[in-house]
Amino acid sequence: MAQQLLIATRNSKKKIELQTIVNAWDVKLLTMDDIEDMPEVEEDGATFVDNAIKKARTMAQRSGIITLADDSGLVVDALGGAPGVYSARFAGPKANDDDNNRKLLELMRDIAAENRTARFVCVIAIASPAGPVETVEGICEGKIRIAAQGRGGFGYDPLFIPAGFNKTFAELTDSEKNQISHRGKALQEAQYILQRLIGSEGKA
Repeated sequence: MAQQLLIATRNSKKKIELQTIVNAWDVKLLTMDDIEDMPEVEEDGATFVDNAIKKARTMAQRSGIITLADDSGLVVDALGGAPGVYSARFAGPKANDDDNNRKLLELMRDIAAENRTARFVCVIAIASPAGPVETVEGICEGKIRIAAQGRGGFGYDPLFIPAGFNKTFAELTDSEKNQISHRGKALQEAQYILQRLIGSEGKA
């Protein structure tokens, strides 16, 4: 029987993306919507690491299930690292992807092409209910387009061209994106932690 793994998110698109990557693993993915009375965790940390650890630890202790939490965001050099940990709410607490993308493009309207460098960062934290929290990081370098392009993905994907490509994340196939994305890279590192934890849990 597959070991359960809780993903500390209610984002269905993120679950689909993670499911594509972990399909070969003997795990059953659950989200916060699959478990009753799961609290929302305020992402008030100063770094991606702070937020990922807080979410993983809180949800693992509450659910009793090994939990994977990630905090991801876009870091733009010309904006001093913004939106960073505020990526999901860059245009306000109720902002959607379109709102955030519009704000980013407006702030970068006068930024020259050579100065539009950016990177996606993903920190994954994995917590067992009674154990320590372990973290890994994935980074994907790239640049910001002057206008959105592509219909796939989510978040800032239509604006981000990964290094070595002439397409945005939103134009790549799931397979192409997962091989180079910040989340894909972090998950490749995380699999070693998961395999160790899941194997240990299975023997208990």
